[in-house]
Amino acid sequence: MAFPKDSGGLTAQTVATEPLDSKVGVVQRFALFDLDRTLIDLDTAFIRWAKEFARQRQLDPGNIAWLLSLDRDGYPHREVFFSKVRERFTLEEPVEELWAGYRRRMPDLVQCYPGVVAGLAELRAAGWRVGIVTNGMADNQLGKLRRTGLADVVDGYAVSGLEGIRKPDARLFQIAAQRCGVSLAEGGWMVGDNLVADIAGGQAAGLRAIWVDRGTWPGHEHRADHVVVDVAEAIAIMRDTHQPG
Repeated sequence: MAFPKDSGGLTAQTVATEPLDSKVGVVQRFALFDLDRTLIDLDTAFIRWAKEFARQRQLDPGNIAWLLSLDRDGYPHREVFFSKVRERFTLEEPVEELWAGYRRRMPDLVQCYPGVVAGLAELRAAGWRVGIVTNGMADNQLGKLRRTGLADVVDGYAVSGLEGIRKPDARLFQIAAQRCGVSLAEGGWMVGDNLVADIAGGQAAGLRAIWVDRGTWPGHEHRADHVVVDVAEAIAIMRDTHQPG
């Protein structure tokens, strides 16, 4: 979901928790990652898309700011988003056509955050099972996975648009785990930016959760096991936790 960017005073700090072994037993080397705003920089991609859209439609440059604010102000579901876009600019295309065009274009615009692909590859080289679990339309999310190369550096993934199940439903985490060749019963980790879909959802599925705080949940309480500013920091925490004692 899209939320105001103000961090609301939340800082990137590790939340005190019980030792790993006493809380959940010895967990396996398994990690699931969210996609948008966790592994890939969706915000920068959206800015690129908004600029392209305004240029192609010959819109006043000021409308770029309107598109960005609409995204930030709580219209992440693109059917609703494009209904408002169509109305504002009196566009002839139906909402579904506008939305489909967006989904076709976004995979070409997204990029991984620095170090993401190498970090995931290093985890697998160290014996970890690694997967991605994401909400979103199948064509859009699969396109992102393939264009960024993420599909090639993980053991499996689950996309809500394919499965008909959305995070925080534990069944989507279970599907991702099965495709990685592991069972959630043996524990693991979930890394994501959404406190409900990723953190609460992952913990409900039996995983320890690391919240990537992008400053989009100001003032919200949480029970994340750790809070980080990027995936590289999350990977470091997981690897250090599993170092031989």
